[in-house]
Amino acid sequence: MLRIAVIGGDGIGPEVCAQGLRCLESLARIFPIDYRVTQLPYGGQRYLATGTVLTDQEVVDLKANYDAIYLGAVGRPDVPPGVLERGLLLRLRFELGLYVNLRPVKLYPGVSTPLAGKTSNDIDFIVVRENTEDLYCGAGGFLHKGTPHEVATQEMLATRMGVERCLRYAFELCRQRNRQRKLTLVGKTNVLTYVYDLWMRVFEQVGREYPDVTRQYHHVDACCMYMVVKPEQYDVIVTTNMFGDIITDLGAAIAGGMGVAASGNLNPTPHLGGGPSMFEPVHGSAPDIAGQGKANPIAAILSMAMLLQQTGRARSDDRLIRAGDRLEAAVARVCPQFAGMQFDRLPMTTDRVADLVLEELKR
Repeated sequence: MLRIAVIGGDGIGPEVCAQGLRCLESLARIFPIDYRVTQLPYGGQRYLATGTVLTDQEVVDLKANYDAIYLGAVGRPDVPPGVLERGLLLRLRFELGLYVNLRPVKLYPGVSTPLAGKTSNDIDFIVVRENTEDLYCGAGGFLHKGTPHEVATQEMLATRMGVERCLRYAFELCRQRNRQRKLTLVGKTNVLTYVYDLWMRVFEQVGREYPDVTRQYHHVDACCMYMVVKPEQYDVIVTTNMFGDIITDLGAAIAGGMGVAASGNLNPTPHLGGGPSMFEPVHGSAPDIAGQGKANPIAAILSMAMLLQQTGRARSDDRLIRAGDRLEAAVARVCPQFAGMQFDRLPMTTDRVADLVLEELKR
């Protein structure tokens, strides 16, 4: 039994999640897969009604009762910034031990890229973003707030354990992909000398255990430039939380936009504790088009494919892996129908886009 917690959330989140679940239903008949979906009402509407984002018991229940979390989006203009992001997204990442944020940067055939002359052969890499440390830890504060002498601090934190487990995941991923077998560490060793000294030392030490994987290092500013002018040089990128947050959105832009950008927040070692991995499109809640059937569900459908692939690998369940691969392949076959269109907002309904994917699944 595959137990999935669905947090549709806000805006277009429930709409696009519904399409991913339609695909899961179809796949379950093909393979077959025994699964159970539980809809959870967490998000902005609940917060406005009750003042609660997520309780301690609800976190415990997620750990104990589910194998994966499928998230649509959170965020509403009538909820102060940071309330839902910290109270739901970051809390789940920290308390469930989701220490890897996995962001594929893949240009599917037929999807337009702003990079002249680049094709799907040139843009196909993965960013492994450390997900539980760095500037997102909340270490810092104010002194003399609201006065002319105010001081604000935000500390960048890195632990040897956190760095090493992220790097080991990235090296293993390089082997699994078996493409260029090249891992690029992205940082800022010339300015942020303490944190990136640690990252570089562990990168070199762990790398000696993977002689079949080529190692290279790029400053984050250089990486942004290379992603635009020569993205084909990348296979797997590994980086810190803040830099990963920035370069993955650049990656989404060169791969066709947020409408095709999927992500996974992974606990690669569930046997050591923590909770289920969480999968979500990265496009946000888009409240301006919520309820209008205009949202592109491809990112959410690809996030469902990642959920099946990654959960299948964690459970050594080949059926789930094959189901996820089949769903991703169906999306790839549908994408040429969108050639020349703006992929973030396609000129067809949310349901119709999913219908095209479902038709491919049945072929």
